[in-house]
Amino acid sequence: MPRRARVVRRQVAPDAKYKNRTLAKFINNVMLEGKKATAERIVYDALTLIENQTRRNPIETFELALRNATPILEVKPRRVGGATYQVPVEIRGDRRISLGMRWLIDSARKRSGRSMAEKLAGELLDAAHGTGATIKRREDTHRMAEANRAFAHYRW
Repeated sequence: MPRRARVVRRQVAPDAKYKNRTLAKFINNVMLEGKKATAERIVYDALTLIENQTRRNPIETFELALRNATPILEVKPRRVGGATYQVPVEIRGDRRISLGMRWLIDSARKRSGRSMAEKLAGELLDAAHGTGATIKRREDTHRMAEANRAFAHYRW
């Protein structure tokens, strides 16, 4: 991180099939070891499975799942005197989306069973319906922030 100049954020090019920038970012997060073609195949197969199951536009389902998975508050440790307090802070917009994507992918990877495309499709459908491991994680984060609301005055 430079001391003087502002960091210029690079725009991610939209994905090839749906022309969606958010989906392109999601594909980049799914990617492991630089294998983008494999990540694209996994995500596109998951979206096809979602379309076959729900008979709805898979991009709308994906965006609904991502919106349901994005947290608003988190806690950050703040040292005051000799004690460390968990201070609730509001999350910046780009970090919200990043956390939501990361949580969706991690929850899908931890699911048992079949191919990664099927696990990802299941996790996206669960998140779109407001259930699943990702939603539980978001609610736990919000619950922790709510429980530590007494320390909000230590916000910096």
